[in-house]
Amino acid sequence: MTLPPAIARLSERTAEFGALLVKWAEINSGSGHRAGLDRMRAALREEFGRLPGVTVEELPCPGTADALRISVRPEAKTRILLNGHFDTVYEADDPFQRCTWLTPERLNGPGTADMKGGLLTMLAALQAFEQTPHAANLGWDALLTPDEETGSHGSRQLFVDAPKRVHFALIFEPARPNGDIVHSRKGTGGLVATCRGRASHAAKIPNDGRNAILALAEFLLAASKVPQDLPGTLVNVGNIRGGGPATNVVPDFAEAELDLRITKVSDREPLLARLQALADTVNAREGFKLELKGGFNRPPKECFPIEEKLFPLWQQAARDVGIAPPNWVHTGGASDGNLLAVAGLPSFDGVGPIGDGLHSNREFLIVPTIAQRAQVVALFLHRVAAGEISVKP
Repeated sequence: MTLPPAIARLSERTAEFGALLVKWAEINSGSGHRAGLDRMRAALREEFGRLPGVTVEELPCPGTADALRISVRPEAKTRILLNGHFDTVYEADDPFQRCTWLTPERLNGPGTADMKGGLLTMLAALQAFEQTPHAANLGWDALLTPDEETGSHGSRQLFVDAPKRVHFALIFEPARPNGDIVHSRKGTGGLVATCRGRASHAAKIPNDGRNAILALAEFLLAASKVPQDLPGTLVNVGNIRGGGPATNVVPDFAEAELDLRITKVSDREPLLARLQALADTVNAREGFKLELKGGFNRPPKECFPIEEKLFPLWQQAARDVGIAPPNWVHTGGASDGNLLAVAGLPSFDGVGPIGDGLHSNREFLIVPTIAQRAQVVALFLHRVAAGEISVKP
């Protein structure tokens, strides 16, 4: 088939995209670096603000930098959300600050894949889409947020409100290394397990101390085995601390942090109940108190029926731009797609370019996939605008 010219021309812009990605990735926008987040938002505002007819808003996010929302045609009968985050896990004092071309196509750098490359893919797709013949029929919001890597606590309300404005969402997290996009994501949460025992001299015979470290260790070992009985759940002990400077004292304090993940909303209560039952076993013993505090901050992203219906059309768009149609997969990592799902908004997640090594100094992006993925997005939007695809449930 013949692509609309603006979409076809994206493949000629790879060098341009690579240069802009280096510029963006070398702006440190660690989640805790407020000045860097403000600089990155300003850079995004400059580029997205050049799109024709847009309204640009800076939206307060309590406890962090402002988000950015770029909108066009709010009155359109069909509207789509394009979402991405501009914070990274690399703070201002992290040694990983610069980009390196590993090959002519592979760029190593902080946030190249997660997810400044995705933001660039979004920008390129919108630039092309706005030049297609039916663009006036489709409205969109580009929502760019500053705190995804730390749980989206400040920007959460923006996702709760999103279904009031749009019918479907595209989330520009990176594609899987083989090109697949995300079908569903685990929900994420955490618990702090605090155990109190009774101090005593370690050499006292008989010893009336109650060792909080050993009791907590028993709980943690049992907790780590719970997923064997509850498939689709995950329990990871992230860190542990306890005792004091003297080793001849029976320690009366120990504490650990656990990472929890679930595949379905219905997994949440059984998992929490099992963990509480294990804590109650410790509490039944004289001299011990084990408390669990925390819960889930992101629910699972489960797949909506409309997503199942539309995915073959997404695959066809990939074929039509000349790349292998992606499959879609379940993944343990969370994104803001989790928040949109619980708000009732269906989405395709992981539609960004291909990269790997996320959250490490090995992070890289395959730069030509920016144009390829932008073509898929732009063609999908073009077909929605032309009435060939309906994204409404």
